[in-house]
Amino acid sequence: MTVKIGINGFGRIGRLAFRRILELSDKASDIEVVAINDLTSPDMLAYLLKYDSIHGTLHADVSSDESGIIVNGKHYAVYSERNAADLKWVANDGVDYVLEATGFYTSAEKSQAHLDAGAKKVLVSAPAGAVPTVVYGVNQDILTADDKIVSAGSCTTQSLAPIANVLEKEFGVKTGLMLTVHAYTASQSLQDGPKSAKFEKRQANRDAASNSLPHSSGAAKAIGLVVPSLDGKLTGSAIRVPVPDGSITELTAVLKKDVTVEEVNAAMKKYESDSFGYNGDGLVSTDIINDTHGTVFDPTQTEVVAGEGQQLVKVAAWYDNEYGFTSNMIRTLLHFATL
Repeated sequence: MTVKIGINGFGRIGRLAFRRILELSDKASDIEVVAINDLTSPDMLAYLLKYDSIHGTLHADVSSDESGIIVNGKHYAVYSERNAADLKWVANDGVDYVLEATGFYTSAEKSQAHLDAGAKKVLVSAPAGAVPTVVYGVNQDILTADDKIVSAGSCTTQSLAPIANVLEKEFGVKTGLMLTVHAYTASQSLQDGPKSAKFEKRQANRDAASNSLPHSSGAAKAIGLVVPSLDGKLTGSAIRVPVPDGSITELTAVLKKDVTVEEVNAAMKKYESDSFGYNGDGLVSTDIINDTHGTVFDPTQTEVVAGEGQQLVKVAAWYDNEYGFTSNMIRTLLHFATL
């Protein structure tokens, strides 16, 4: 049975989710988008779907009419409802699952609007508080048929969780500090100017294309939602840098066992999968763009420093914070749909 998906919000993540599902449908996957909700016109949505400055031109026939977009001859209804509870796409299009990608319905209470509109399940493409938070390849088995609203966390959570999980399983983690060197995002300014009035985010008001700037990241604190045994053991932050896509997460940890670089890398290699890559070629940020892994471990960056009575171990993993995150989220969606 084909699972019918409605995408709420056709921005960076919504459009990439459409691309990924379209790519998977070419491989006979049992998933298809049937409707989209966004406040922008179908003509503009079609244009932005076809042409992407980072991920390239979509190799498909893309056009639009007044009621939707048309891709390779198939029509996808486009709605323009501000309130998700008013959506009719379930009745009109048979939507089973909603991929919530607006950034506004980021809690169980807010996402309930999709269920009220008739959807069976909701997957939120952002941290959503006290709902099951899933990083495919780490903890998708926590989901049950009774779950209605699920979160994919953040792109950095998707990168951090696999490497933190391996260290915890194989060696035990006492404590750790995460740093993600992250591409700039639409939340930042392209020119210096007042975009955020909060003092702790004042650097986000500076030109993103010219500056490396400190930024907050909740991924380390949220790790307990994915790996419960790490709850309260990690914290971290971000440095936003002047690249449009392609990020790297570094985790420096004190482990319960003494290890060597070779042992750490071997442990990571053991968990390699479609969602957790391993590449020792010596990557840079552009190499990870369009990679479909949630994260890719880089063994060339592993370091072990012996101290008095304990070691510091540093590991690192690259991630396409747009397409890699979205691809792993779609794996979660496919798993969710089998329950």
